Formats: sequence, structure tokens, C-alpha cells
Amino acid sequence: MGTLHIVSTPIGNLGDLSDRAKETFASADLVVAEDTRRTGRLLQHIECTKPLRSLHAHNEASRIAEVLDALEKGSSVALVSDAGTPLISDPGERVVSAVVEAGYTVVPIPGPSAVLASLVGSGLPCARFSFLGFVPRKGKERREVIDRIAQATDTVVVFESPERLVKLLETLADVIISARKVVVAREVTKLHEEFARGTVPELLERFRERAPKGEITVVIEGATPVATSVSDEDIVAASQREELADAGMSAVAKAVAKTLGIPKGRAYSVLQTQRDKEGQSG
Repeated sequence: MGTLHIVSTPIGNLGDLSDRAKETFASADLVVAEDTRRTGRLLQHIECTKPLRSLHAHNEASRIAEVLDALEKGSSVALVSDAGTPLISDPGERVVSAVVEAGYTVVPIPGPSAVLASLVGSGLPCARFSFLGFVPRKGKERREVIDRIAQATDTVVVFESPERLVKLLETLADVIISARKVVVAREVTKLHEEFARGTVPELLERFRERAPKGEITVVIEGATPVATSVSDEDIVAASQREELADAGMSAVAKAVAKTLGIPKGRAYSVLQTQRDKEGQSG
């Protein structure tokens, strides 16, 4: 019976490819890759020639039968993404699920991960954290992710493109307490690796002046646990005071948070939910 190997590959530094990963490629009958050209260059670097098949977001479903057929024939299949640990914001999840369901063996080959490298290099707490993938560009999905970041009491890790980093920081400036620490990890493991540390206002000033380039991972300090004595109803009631009636959402949330002694992110989230309910009822 065949085996599916999930192989982690370098996120920038080829020296991070493990001996075990090399051995797995050498013994594989088939390599299924997010980008066959990129993986082909990696295999060429280690002087390994193997059959390559693409596996990306648009063809993952159709590749399942092909992978299962190879495993049925007793083949060893290696699954890789463009870089780092497969399935982490990369295709392959449906294939692995189908392989497990079919009863075949799945073997992870650990290695580089932008998530973990950025987290442990951030200087923020690592014992408990959430990884939320790429921040959605707009709509309800984006608001839900931003709300999760605002309310999280554990460290949060997200991916963002360099072109949208400033927009993300601007959004965070509206929903989290300005003292919370944030780290922007850029080009991790590569020649120009950089960890920019500070508060949201500090990083906003920095990246507005000098636009970032390269791969970006953002690590955000968790919020101080919310006092349970303050209910959502208390927050809504505080927001409806006459002196706050004409203020914008961010200003209201900031004032309510200060008055009730709660994180601004929680106040903003509750008030946004209340506004959505009022909009639906209207």
C-alpha cells in the first residue's frame, strides 16, 4: 500500500531543506506540487529527477482520484507547496483528507514554516496562539477576522501582502488598544530578513514612510482578558449616551472602552454587531 508524504520545503533559504526531505524526494514515485516549475528547480538543486504533477486551488478536487490511484498501486507520493509546510494557507487539505478517509498512510516531513518562524522570532508569547491565514480583503469575512484579532487574548499570526499591510495596520488601529505589541516579519529566512517591532501607530508611521516589500507575516499580541462583569448590554448602553451620539464608530468604541475599562476591540466588535442588527431590522 502506498504512502503520502507531506513534505515541508524552504521558505527562502535552501539550506533549510532537511536530509529527511531529500531522502523522501529520492524515494518518491511521484511529486505533487503547487507550482511544478518552482518545485522542479528545488529538485534540480538536490539533483533529483521525479515525475511532477500540479496541485493548486483550481485542480485540487480533480487530483484526488489520481493520487488515490497512485497509492493503490503502492506508489510513494510526496506533496509539497510553493514553500514552507503544505496545507497552511496552501492547497492540499482535500487531498490529504481523502487519502486518510481511504485508509492510506500519511507521513508528515516537518520543516520550514513561515508561521512558526515568525512567531518564535517575534518576542511575543508563543505557548498559545491562533493562525488566521491571509486577512480577507473586504466584506463580512474581513470584519470577522478583524473582530477575532481584536478579541483574542492569545497571540495571533496572519499573512498579508506588502501592498495591503498599511491598510491592515490602519484597520487594527481602530479596533485594538494602541499599547498592544505588533511584529511585522518580512522575508523570513531570506537575505533581507527583518522583524519590525512596535505598536500599531509606530509601525503605521514606519511603513507609510517606506513601503514594505517581500513576504509578510504579522504577529499580534493578545488582548488583556476582558472583565466578565461588563456585558454586551452595558457596552451598548454606554454607547447611547447623548454626548457620544454623533461620534463615529471608532471614537465611540474608544470612549466606551475607557469608561468601562475594557479593550477597545471588544467595544468596537459589540457595537459593530449591534449596528448590523439594527440595519437588518430596518
